[in-house]
Amino acid sequence: MSGAVDLSALKARADAAAGPQQSTGAGHARGGSNGAGQVVADVTEQGFQAEVVERSTQVPVVVDLWATWCEPCKELSPMLEKLAWEGGGTWVLAKVDVDANPRIAQVFGVQSLPTVVAIANGQPVEAFQGGQPEPQLRQWITALVDSQRDQLPGIRVAEQGGDGSGDTAAEPEDPRFTAAEQALEAGDYAVAEAAYQQILDAEPANEDAKAALSQVRFQARAEAVDSGAVTRADEQPDDVDAQLAAADVEIAEQRVERAFERLVATVGRLAGADRDRVRSHLVELFELFPADDSRVATARRSLARALY
Repeated sequence: MSGAVDLSALKARADAAAGPQQSTGAGHARGGSNGAGQVVADVTEQGFQAEVVERSTQVPVVVDLWATWCEPCKELSPMLEKLAWEGGGTWVLAKVDVDANPRIAQVFGVQSLPTVVAIANGQPVEAFQGGQPEPQLRQWITALVDSQRDQLPGIRVAEQGGDGSGDTAAEPEDPRFTAAEQALEAGDYAVAEAAYQQILDAEPANEDAKAALSQVRFQARAEAVDSGAVTRADEQPDDVDAQLAAADVEIAEQRVERAFERLVATVGRLAGADRDRVRSHLVELFELFPADDSRVATARRSLARALY
């Protein structure tokens, strides 16, 4: 979807709707009152020019196209909001309800939901469709910000502690999560894992900590695996370590179904402690995805058949 997309029609409609006595309207903003600099905003056709096109000349704007009936959107949108807050104004999130704003969806040629489009300097530069696990979502956003740092001045302003986001009313943070996230950003996976585990020890029902712990463990494993893991696993189907490493690589490369199929097949070939180990690893990979992800549902059924 990157490349030239004509957004002028949306600007014309916004200007017409605003009328001579009204400036270009912003969407409903969250976390502040300054419409020009929100970290997260609900955007309409009338606010699109100001909140997306003009804002994207300073920092990347990630447009989340969603609908209330879209189940994957219910998992992806909160993750995007969380990451936008963590981004500290280096990028902003523009949420668009496509049912209420069909012309925006039409301009972007949306074919399925959720669809996420990154805008920089008024044009799409990156996009994806469907749900994503948080580790991959973080990587996508990091790559986006890195690629635009030298083109968009607001990124460095925000990174240097300026008010590039225009927002100083961030939600209060749990210091335990803050410490874990800081360790994760520094690449200290062991410290981050210990921090999340400590939260879980105190609050076994804390779903945020549970999900974060799975993500940290996955990121640590995936970064440690070399590129030849899949080849070795294919050549050595009975090597449990090789199969687990290959599945991690395939998840990181977005070959999700292949990773699940690999581990389900491995479970079917094994017994005893090795079988339990592979099953546990597969279940942990499931936790990286939304509960209603069709790929997870299919793999869970296959795993049940392999076990019983």
